[in-house]
Amino acid sequence: MKTITSFLVVCVLLSCFLGACHGGNLRKNFYRNSCPQAEAIVKTKIQQHVAARPELPAKLIRMHFHDCFVRGCDGSVLLDSTATNKAEKDAIPNLSLAGYDVIDDIKAEIEAKCSGVVSCADILALATRDAFSVQFNNVPLWEVLTGRRDGRVSIASEALANLPPPFFNFTQLKQSFESKKLTVHDLVVLSG
Repeated sequence: MKTITSFLVVCVLLSCFLGACHGGNLRKNFYRNSCPQAEAIVKTKIQQHVAARPELPAKLIRMHFHDCFVRGCDGSVLLDSTATNKAEKDAIPNLSLAGYDVIDDIKAEIEAKCSGVVSCADILALATRDAFSVQFNNVPLWEVLTGRRDGRVSIASEALANLPPPFFNFTQLKQSFESKKLTVHDLVVLSG
């Protein structure tokens, strides 16, 4: 029971943190008219992936956290490096992230139904929620408001500057989280 309670607290805090990234622009059923099947596609594809890869929920929440902690929840962690720019994806803290293939698979399916409509940032947010929901009979554990716009800027040095490294002491972690308007309680829950 304690594990489930802690997990639900993490979900609520993450939802508040991630939802706050884009303020009042987010809303429920953002794609209702432009791509009504988007959320169902995410849910179906995630169920398939999690069935084959039970570790996926933890990997997606880490990716989502890394995305949101740098430039806000804009999907910038999903962008590839170019000849003139090393992207967040290739920054040292992100080299161990996994699940890009899952987001790409979902994006391809959605693009086949409604091209150029659903942001990768929303796909990542929905996929993260739905991946965790699989173990709870696919009942969503938190609400994901949609309408995020994909970031077009992704800079590796920003990931290094913003993501708290594993060697930070408590004071440094506290300062890092405070810079994102997160409390000590948020720090403990998101770290645990």
